[in-house]
Amino acid sequence: MTLKLPRPRLRALPAVVVGLTLVAGGVIAGGAVAQQAPPNIMERTQWDNRRLEQLDRNVRRLERALTQRNAAGQPVLVEPDPEVIALQGRVDLLDRRLSDIEATVRRINADNERLTFQLDESNRDNTALRTRLTDVETRLKALETQAELNAPIVADSPTGDAARDLAAAVQLVSSDRPRGERALETLVATWPDTPQAREANSRLGDLRVSANDKAGAVPYYAAALKDWPRIGWAAETTLKLADALIATDRKTQGCAALAEFNRRYAETASTTLKTRAGQMRTAAGCS
Repeated sequence: MTLKLPRPRLRALPAVVVGLTLVAGGVIAGGAVAQQAPPNIMERTQWDNRRLEQLDRNVRRLERALTQRNAAGQPVLVEPDPEVIALQGRVDLLDRRLSDIEATVRRINADNERLTFQLDESNRDNTALRTRLTDVETRLKALETQAELNAPIVADSPTGDAARDLAAAVQLVSSDRPRGERALETLVATWPDTPQAREANSRLGDLRVSANDKAGAVPYYAAALKDWPRIGWAAETTLKLADALIATDRKTQGCAALAEFNRRYAETASTTLKTRAGQMRTAAGCS
């Protein structure tokens, strides 16, 4: 026998209903009647009480029937509610899907961790490679510059004009001294018998002095003053030549350069240059 049981069991309900009936009837502890309840409320309460008592009697009969059949060896099978079974099936399906989602999330997290680690390694490798590449480029550029600066000087005019070549070389000295110096030397080789070549030699001598190489400056100053040119910078360059000679223990030649200054440039030289020439003769002990 298959039997569907009702869901509620209401064995204790009659007592509750009795209590509600007493309150609705106006009975107060102490025996005093407060007020008569309206008839409609009274009828509804009694009807609910009868209904609950009927349900309680039905439940009792069902319980006795179940007890008797079980005692007689005829157990009663309670048929599960189809809605509950369907709901349980949906819950199980959701549980399986949730488990699948959790497994997928764990797999994705593991993949992300692995990819993050690989990305960090790649970034470190790229940084190391970038550093090495930068170092190689720097060294290569230095080698190229060194090869360019050490190459033999050949005649070459970037502008086709000695004056413009000189202006370009002077500007290059201020931004890139090694290449500017080479540009001056190239100008001397390209335009050897021009005033620009003489000035270029004078500037090359200045570069040697600024590098604390007065001995190296002497040949450039001497080349600039070849045949003692009458040009604005010649007087000052003569004093620079004399100073370089005296500083490199060539006093006799230095004093001779100071004598040439007096003979060739003193008349038109500035007071500052004349004063400087006198101080140099005194310091060197020139006769």
